[in-house]
Amino acid sequence: MGGGHGESTTYKGFTVHHPKRWHVVTGKGMCALMWFWVLYRAKQDGPVVLGWRHPWEGHGHDDHGHEH
Repeated sequence: MGGGHGESTTYKGFTVHHPKRWHVVTGKGMCALMWFWVLYRAKQDGPVVLGWRHPWEGHGHDDHGHEH
């Protein structure tokens, strides 16, 4: 059925082609980038998402240039 390019494994009539090295490296790099982004956003927005802080309370500083 397939073109016969590269290595593949056939199991019960289903052929799975092995990925090339650049596919594996690119996939791992994109996975790492995704987790860095998820952890960064969790650090920034975690308390709001978990309900520990309201979004309108700011990021822990009250200095907005207002004088009392």
